[in-house]
Amino acid sequence: MSKKKQKKDEENNSGGRVGDFSSAISALCEEKGIPKEKVIETVEAALSAAYKKDYGKRGQNIRSEFDELTGGAKFFLVKEVVDETMREFPIDADEADKNADKVDKSKPVHFAESADASEEERLPRFNLERDLTLEEAKKIKKSAKIGDIIETELEQKSDYGRVAAQTAKQVIIQRIREAERDAMYDEYKNKEGEIINGVVQRVEGKNIFVDLGKSVGVLFPSEQIERENYRMGQRIKVYLQKVDAGTKGPGITLSRTNPEIIKKLFELEVPEVFAGTVEIKSIAREAGERTKIAVASSENGIDPIGSCVGQKGTRVQAVIDELAGEKIDIILWNDDVSKFISASLSPAKVLKVDINEAKKEAVVFVLEDQLSLAIGKHGQNVRLAAKLTGWKIDIKGVGAQKDTEEIKTQNDAPARNASHSDAGGEEIQNDTEAK
Repeated sequence: MSKKKQKKDEENNSGGRVGDFSSAISALCEEKGIPKEKVIETVEAALSAAYKKDYGKRGQNIRSEFDELTGGAKFFLVKEVVDETMREFPIDADEADKNADKVDKSKPVHFAESADASEEERLPRFNLERDLTLEEAKKIKKSAKIGDIIETELEQKSDYGRVAAQTAKQVIIQRIREAERDAMYDEYKNKEGEIINGVVQRVEGKNIFVDLGKSVGVLFPSEQIERENYRMGQRIKVYLQKVDAGTKGPGITLSRTNPEIIKKLFELEVPEVFAGTVEIKSIAREAGERTKIAVASSENGIDPIGSCVGQKGTRVQAVIDELAGEKIDIILWNDDVSKFISASLSPAKVLKVDINEAKKEAVVFVLEDQLSLAIGKHGQNVRLAAKLTGWKIDIKGVGAQKDTEEIKTQNDAPARNASHSDAGGEEIQNDTEAK
């Protein structure tokens, strides 16, 4: 009974060890976000390195096959079948002695080499530990041909020295780090152009480092909103602008000033924008100050401006709050250039628009009391309107009543606008070019 019980205990312990090992691999994969195949490949590379350190020879190419279920491993010596076109073969010793007088002693005679062969033209030298001639390969495998890989199983070993164990440990650490970097790069590369949540981890000079969960991104000064103050532990939404592969992990560049962040924030707040029934056709932004967006609906019965504003302005206000109070004007897109330009200068009221399609220029007429409103503070309103429409815009004021009557106003289906910005502005000059 005692022997049977002992045998049963050994089987249970063995099963437990195998189960523990398999569970450890699964836990590592889940924690680091690494595919299981990568971990198995890493373990095999470490076992090969350890075997070669204690039992192999210099120059050998040893491959291991790890069995996840049993925890055991098999080892193979890998050799390639080569000929004179792939390797530089040694000259026979007797032949070398006979031709000793004819050979230039300043050059090595143990390998065949053309007298005028350059370094670039020289082939790799034949290595007995990793190369096989075709004749030798056919003794092992009759169907062998040049370029084939021949594997010979080696004796299994279970005892390894301290140096071999340390070598295996270093291989595993290095490979796991590389696999983790690759996994993080792939994950964040797929999120390029998206908004992600992060926590301000630290501030170094003017650079802000944001913890994204599995990696850290950097918010450079040029990508920060000027009047925003960032503090450690602050939760913010950031636009993932660019991901580069780096030696210490993916280099992630974040942004709070990219115009696309406006579109992504509206997608989060407005279901119609996310579903595509309301489309943001154009965006003009001066980060931290003011933004104009042009919206259109692809379905009848849906009010694009109303959808973006929300009930009592709740939707657009959520976007404004996320961007530290940045003012947002929502404008109805129109295929009629004159009407679109008129709408883009909201909240100013436009009397007439003269367009020059060849030069893509427009002259806009407004009343004198609307001039400063149309131009905006420091020319911001007309500048954003020019960016939004893609047209160069000049503003001209009309003062006298009789002059106003001579101008044909555009009353056909006036564009509807929603403005969430200050209406005040500075009167600069009558003719202002959009920057």
